Amino acid sequence: MTQLGPPLGLPEDIQACLFDLDGVVTRTAVVHAAAWKETFDAFLRGRDGEQFRPFDAVADYDEYVDGRPRADGVRTFLASRGIELPEGSPDDPPEKATVHGLGNRKNVLLLERIRTQGVEAYEGTLRYIEAVRAHGLRTAIVSSSANTRDVLRSIHAEDLFEVRIDGVVAAERKLPGKPHPDTFLEAAHDLGVEPSRAAVFEDALAGMDAGRSGHFGYVVGVDRVGQTDALYAHGADVVVKDLAELGGRA
Repeated sequence: MTQLGPPLGLPEDIQACLFDLDGVVTRTAVVHAAAWKETFDAFLRGRDGEQFRPFDAVADYDEYVDGRPRADGVRTFLASRGIELPEGSPDDPPEKATVHGLGNRKNVLLLERIRTQGVEAYEGTLRYIEAVRAHGLRTAIVSSSANTRDVLRSIHAEDLFEVRIDGVVAAERKLPGKPHPDTFLEAAHDLGVEPSRAAVFEDALAGMDAGRSGHFGYVVGVDRVGQTDALYAHGADVVVKDLAELGGRA
């Protein structure tokens, strides 16, 4: 059995920590789910009429959308309903019935919700990251969101991460998103750390899949919505409700 270091609750050979944003660092998963629901329900209502089957902001969000790049989330959810749309282009207007149009509609709604509701950080996570850094471990933020930098700045947390691999960087470097491990692997590479010496912190099932397939040294599942069993089934080494449970004594 791997020996866990008492201050951080991680194997002793871990040198870097790779954190997802939504649901791990910030309380934005619910905001994302609401924006997706509004987007998909409007589309489905227009397609199928008032008898449409609504998007489930828990089950559908967790299974098809959470943790994936925006366009992948659109494709995956619509495929679950047997629906195909033209791809369109990344600059499609939000009202256009294309994969990118729906994704852009969701982003408009998300940004509006963030502007009106603000962004709240998980204080247990921030304390844990500070403790990780105090113990000399490297840190990176890995998110499919193209709004990662703005969200981090809004909670004054941008300086906690040496490397940022987000939706913008992934597009520039042509990296496939979660559940593929490429964004996490890129973060480890940029930090100069082997994946086997890096820990992944994720709340999404797609993120668990990425951690497992990338052969990272440790995968921490963060259960904010009561899906502990699913997180373990998708590859978590340990599941916590808050990173404070791991320790994090600086």
